Amino acid sequence: MDKDRLTEEKIQRFEEFVDRRLKPDLVRAIGESSDLRRNLESLEKNSVTSLRSMVNLGSEVYAQADVPDTRHIFVDVGLGFHVELTWSEALKIIPAREEKFARQIEEYTRLIAQIKAQIKMVSQGIRELLQLPAE
Repeated sequence: MDKDRLTEEKIQRFEEFVDRRLKPDLVRAIGESSDLRRNLESLEKNSVTSLRSMVNLGSEVYAQADVPDTRHIFVDVGLGFHVELTWSEALKIIPAREEKFARQIEEYTRLIAQIKAQIKMVSQGIRELLQLPAE
């Protein structure tokens, strides 16, 4: 396989990664952040200090959970780590999480654009060297 074909396949894999993984992850993260924000604001507004809830254990399997003290919550901060935070602390980190995902998508989109520009430049150079007509 020639170098141009390998590069094209690499670009396609980057684009698929952005479209199939990062963008859905961003939508999910923003949704989760919005849910967290809405739930915290509701707890605070209604002065809820304890609650009973259904918790998704994964694969849409739920279990009942009793929360005796809602003043502190555990927030997933990534890589499997959860941090105990107060309501106000949790509300402060939500925008940072949303910005992080948006930056990742921008970074991959910029990388794809750079690779495409390099391919175009190299292809034009090869055509000029071989005195081939432009595509």
